[in-house]
Amino acid sequence: MTGTLPATFVKGFHNEDLVRRMEYRKLGGTGLKVSALSLGGATLSALYDKKYDIDEGIKTVQEAIKSGINYIDTAPFYGQGESERLLGQALKDVPREAYYIATKVGRYELDTDRMFDFTAAKTRQSVKKSLDLLGLYHVDVLQVHDVDAAPSLDMVLNETIPVLEEFVKAGRARFIGITGYDVEVLKDCAERSKGRVHTVLSYARYTLLDNTLLRHMKTFKELNVGVICAAAHALGLLSNAGPQSWHPGSQELQALGRQAADICKKRNVELGKLAMCYTMQLEDASTFLIGIPNRHLLKLNLYVVLNGLTEAEQEVLQYLRANVFKRSYSWGSTLSTITDFK
Repeated sequence: MTGTLPATFVKGFHNEDLVRRMEYRKLGGTGLKVSALSLGGATLSALYDKKYDIDEGIKTVQEAIKSGINYIDTAPFYGQGESERLLGQALKDVPREAYYIATKVGRYELDTDRMFDFTAAKTRQSVKKSLDLLGLYHVDVLQVHDVDAAPSLDMVLNETIPVLEEFVKAGRARFIGITGYDVEVLKDCAERSKGRVHTVLSYARYTLLDNTLLRHMKTFKELNVGVICAAAHALGLLSNAGPQSWHPGSQELQALGRQAADICKKRNVELGKLAMCYTMQLEDASTFLIGIPNRHLLKLNLYVVLNGLTEAEQEVLQYLRANVFKRSYSWGSTLSTITDFK
């Protein structure tokens, strides 16, 4: 619903006009209402861009919140603490009641031998470090990062999540979530948790390329789990600039991305804008999470959310769906991407 002010609105801090134009949706059964567009923290680090601009990132975070974005997602894996540290700096000047923030446990280092650790001891240590880097007493959501990479869901449910529940009980977090690429594993974990999991974050599984998230949206709704739909641009594949060299998509998939980008360039349209608008049509998703490293991209994405596409852009989108993205392509799991960030 647009036009009303969310619980996170702070008079004198926010741009009230933009906040009223933003749509806010229920995050499952948490009681939180989150902005349709949410801010991903992966690009607020060197994970994707070794030359990322810290000062610009800080200003982008602050501007995003003032503009009505009230949900932020980060993780220790994003720059091995860089993203959380940057957010800690950015949020010093932002009222705590103006935003909700989520971080993760389970995925840490670029070295594949030390990348994942779902043990209770590491989980406990990780949450404490995240709170310290963020400079916060509590976060709103603690998530198990990439449950499809865990040794087993038994470990996630019986060792990792109980530690997160300790922090919830102590008032250092409010809710628990899970994330991953494999929608089947996300569904199984959410069902087996029997109400202990409150949010599910799915990467790149409802885009112009891949609609596999649709398989379990009904189940997530029945479980009263908030769905965070991330990576509308499929890790850069659905953009005029194209993905980086490490993208896990097949050659066939990358060729489709280049074909679509070429069509968009010839028609003076940004593919990323079309991709974002398409993904945001997913019914029953709580929020759409994307990386926004600078204010230029923030303005572009806010414009899409608040104004939609022009008639010419809609025509190009329809053409791409009919002639390029003619079926769903599933392009990898968490484990298929673990060597891609070096």
